[in-house]
This record gives sequence, structure tokens and C-alpha cells, in this order.
Amino acid sequence: MPCSRTPGALLVFALLLAACAASPPDAVARSAPESFSPLVKRVLPAVVNIAVLETVSGKDLLSEVPPELRDTPLGREFRRRFGDKHTETTDAGSGFIIDPSGVIVTNRHVIEHATQIRVALSDGTELTARVIGSDESTDVAVIQVTSPHPLPAVGWGDSRVVEVGDWILAAGNPFGLGGSVTAGIVSAMGRDLGAGPFDNFLQLDAPINPGNSGGPTFNMDGQVVGMTTAIVSPSGGSVGIGFAIPSEIIRPVVAELRAKGHVDRGWLGVALRDSDDPPSRAVIATVESNSPALRAGLRPGDEVVGVNGEAIDGSRALIRAVAAVPPGQGMRLRVRRQARELDIPVTVGRRPDNLTE
Repeated sequence: MPCSRTPGALLVFALLLAACAASPPDAVARSAPESFSPLVKRVLPAVVNIAVLETVSGKDLLSEVPPELRDTPLGREFRRRFGDKHTETTDAGSGFIIDPSGVIVTNRHVIEHATQIRVALSDGTELTARVIGSDESTDVAVIQVTSPHPLPAVGWGDSRVVEVGDWILAAGNPFGLGGSVTAGIVSAMGRDLGAGPFDNFLQLDAPINPGNSGGPTFNMDGQVVGMTTAIVSPSGGSVGIGFAIPSEIIRPVVAELRAKGHVDRGWLGVALRDSDDPPSRAVIATVESNSPALRAGLRPGDEVVGVNGEAIDGSRALIRAVAAVPPGQGMRLRVRRQARELDIPVTVGRRPDNLTE
């Protein structure tokens, strides 16, 4: 519907024009590519489909029967047929090749219970994969296939330079439809989904669906800046909210898995909370007995403001900083205690498996 132009509106329009004219050239947003086709042709050969075979017991199947049906004729017939049997199920996910020798990165949850892993390359070739290692805390896994010839591979990008609004390309195997790509932007950063202490997801608006798990997220230079891991959806399909693990988290985990098959992380042995007053600081709530923190002299109520000379913002940042230190090595904590600041050296221990904070 047309609107009338009042003198006030003309004045606002003129001011907007002046503001646009005064904007520096680098403030202009990067335009959308005319086509993603050149990028797709370059990176898609390194994206693989992953099929896993799992052995499921009848008891596991029975647990999926709704409680209201278990004592019905249908439920009793289901128990009769499957209660003492084992069956094999097939599930699908995605992954990407990072080394021409056949090293592939995917999500741990894609291959976690697999009795057999089959990888389909972009040319249709199918290969059996073995697990090199996986890390529960970050949901990262590395698998290996053997090929008679070098395979196409992609390289890492730096997720630390990614900004909200940047274009990305996601690739994978949604609903078993291999070789699929979707495009969108980074819609938010630093998302915490409550999956673990190292949550720091990129939020994407590119359509992502079941089967995309483990697939790469590319920047416009064809570098992997994330790995698709989760979606938010009441229906199970894409609603434009997906999440990727940033490459700054994946890359060192992959390197350690390739070297040792597992990841060792530093540990203090404290329970933490965030301070009530801004700026947010990590406050030690309790100190475990026989822990590195206790041996170093840390106390409940200590407020950790820095690690190795760098400021720390909140308990999650402290957990990540400590976890990055190899067990047995030292670090220096800057602690505020009763209006005094102290430098306390700590020799970190090994972080126990399945620790939630």
C-alpha cells in the first residue's frame, strides 16, 4: 500500500542517505555468490556417507514399546516374537575425508554402537572402515578406510574468524540421500545445548536433517569450519535451526585421536559456579579430596580470574582452559581471595571419563 511523504519522512530519508554515503567501504556486506556450484564441485568428493550396522537385543526393542501397549495382545505378540532375539539395524550418517590415506572425521554418536561401518564415497565405491578413536565429551570420532589410490580430502578452516552472517555450505547424507548440500548463514555463535562442558556450537540456518550428523560445514573458501551435529525440531525435520561443532574444537581432538586413539584432558578436582556480580567469574564451590586443587592449596570461595596470565570469563571458560593442559603439566591460576589476588601454581591431573563439569 502506498504511503504519503510528509516533510518529516523526507528528512528521515535524507538522513538515511547521508548515513549510507558516509559508511566506509568495508561496512558493505559480502554479496551472495552467483552460484555455489564451483565450491560444491571442489569439496563434495571428500564428503562420504556412513552406514553402520548395529546389533539390537529384543529387550532393547521392547523398551521402545509404549507402556500402554505392553500388556495388550499386540504387546504380548511383540514379546513372543522378539523378546529373546537379536536383530541387526542399519543407520546412516555423514563424514568427511581429511587425509588422502582415508582418514575420515564424523560424530561419535554416528558410529558409537556400530558392529560394522561401511563408507560410501562420492563415486559410489563402498569401503569398510575401522575406528581409530572417539571422544565422548566433544562427540568427535575418527575412522579409517583403506583405498588402493589416494582419496580426495578437504582442509581445516579457522572457526575463530567466522562471524554471524557469514555464508556457509553444509554437506552430507540427509535421510539417506547422499551427496546433498544446503547453503545458509551462521545465525549465532557460542551456543550451549547442555550436551557437555565443551559446548560452543555454531548455529546455522542451512537446512539440516537426520543423516547430516558428522557432515562438514564449509566456508566460502572450501575449508571445514564446523561439523554438523544437532538440530532443533519438533517434527524431526529441518526448521532452520542446526548446530555445528566449530573446527577450533574438532581439530585438536582429531589430532590427538589419530596419535593416541583417545583424548587426555587436564583436571583440577573442583566444583564451580559463576559469580553473582558481573563480570562473570569462576568461583570454586567445593574442592575434592586428594585432588590437584587441594594439593595446590585452592579453597572454596576462591574466585579464579586468570589462567597463565590471561583473563578467564566464567566457569565454562575455566573448564576448557584446564582441559587443554596435558595431565601432569603445570599451570598458574590467578585467584582472588578475600580482596587479595594470588598466583597459585597447579599440576593438573587427568580428567575422569564422563565428567559433566
